[in-house]
Parts: sequence; structure tokens; C-alpha cells
Amino acid sequence: MPGVKTNEAPGTRAVLRHYRMSAYKAREVLDLVRGKDADRAEEILNATPREAARVVGKVLASAVANARNNDQLDPDELYVSACYADEGTTLKRWRPRARGRATRIRKRTCHITVIVSRLPEDRLERRRSRRATETSGLRSRRVAASRRGEGPAEVEPTAAETDTEDLEATSTDVADHGDELDVLDTEGEASAEVSGDEGEEFHEPEWLDEADAEGATEVEGATDVEEDEEVPPAPKPRRARVRKATKKAESQTDDSDSGASGDEEKD
Repeated sequence: MPGVKTNEAPGTRAVLRHYRMSAYKAREVLDLVRGKDADRAEEILNATPREAARVVGKVLASAVANARNNDQLDPDELYVSACYADEGTTLKRWRPRARGRATRIRKRTCHITVIVSRLPEDRLERRRSRRATETSGLRSRRVAASRRGEGPAEVEPTAAETDTEDLEATSTDVADHGDELDVLDTEGEASAEVSGDEGEEFHEPEWLDEADAEGATEVEGATDVEEDEEVPPAPKPRRARVRKATKKAESQTDDSDSGASGDEEKD
């Protein structure tokens, strides 16, 4: 007995008709997603660098939307049960060639069909058990890593689990350091008792007052001696000294010139 025909396959379908692409190119991409889960097929199409992958991805999204809205199916439980591309009409064009000839150009089209159906029960059970195993394994690895003190470097936790671990760590730190806080409070009370009651004033001993007075007297005497001494004048700047020496030399030169002129007049 022959099997179910392709165009009679059960499920929810979406069809794209008369797309300007050859059926051969579309079939190469459809072979990649046939029998795959809907989410896995979408990932494959997004990673395929072909024009047909973009078009088939749109048709697949339309089929999933039809199954969700029209048949009330869960998109996470869908898979690509059938997909195929049929040849559409071919547009014939002509191009002139040498010696008055013409060459035929065939612009082909195709009809792309994608059918999605609900996964069988045994396949759904295997999928659920695999996810539960992965989740429990992830949790056990995280717990083992935290017990060893390695931290969450190997396994990345979720946001909710991270918040829970932070709260647990905070409560543990407070419990560990509670004894230290009690010790600090006890030491503070002991220091308060040694220093005296809060209402009493603190008085320095008499010998400290006498020592301070003697030190002040000595400092005052040293200040008087320094005031009596004569403070030497500050040295003049070098430029002023050079100018003064230059003027002195010029005056001496003028005196010598005037003396020589007087002797000449006497002669």
C-alpha cells in the first residue's frame, strides 16, 4: 500500500507560491531542516548563508504561527514533518546573439511548502527527560563547585539562582562574624569602664602641668635672646652689586682722566 502523499501530509502548513527561485536551490535548504524541531530548524536557517534559507525561514515562521493561532498547538512541541519545493511557471525571455540568432533565457519560479506537526508522545517524553537530566546535572555541578570553593566560574547560573546564592552567602557571613561582633562590643565596654564614668571630667596630673609651664618659659627666653641679637642685613642681589662695581670703576676712570688733563694744562 503506498504511503501518504507529500501534499496530503497531516499538520499545519504554510505555502509560498511563484517565488522567483529555482526549485533545485530551495530543495538544498529544505533538506537541512526536514524532521528537525521547529526551534532547531530556525537556528539552522539563521546560520545558513543562502538566499533560500531566508525565504524558507519566513515560511517556517508562518507555519508555526498558523499552528499556534489556528490549531492551538504549543510552538515548543512542533517539528518540521514535511517540506518540499515544486516547480512553478517559467518565464521565457530571449537574448540576441551573433549572426542574427537568439538565445532562450528561462526565469524559473517555485512553490515552497513547509508542514509542522506536534511531536509524538515518545519523542516528547525523551525530550522532557533529557531537559530534566540537564537541569539536575547543571544544579549538581553548581552545588559541587560551591562546596569546593571554586565559585561559579565553570557553570554560569541564572539570574534567579544568583540572587538566592547572594542572600544565602550574606546570611552565612553574618552568622560567622556574630561572635566577632560580640567580642568587639565587650572590648568597647571594658575600655569605657577603664576611662571612667561618662559624667566625670578627665584631669591631667600636676606634673604634666609643671612640665608644660617650664617648657613654655624656656621657649619664651629663647625668643627674647633672638630678638636682642642683631640681624645681619640680607645680601644684595648680584645684579645690584655688579652695577655698583661698574659705576665705581667708571668714576675711577673719570678721575684719572681729569688728573691727566690738569697736568697737560700746567705744562
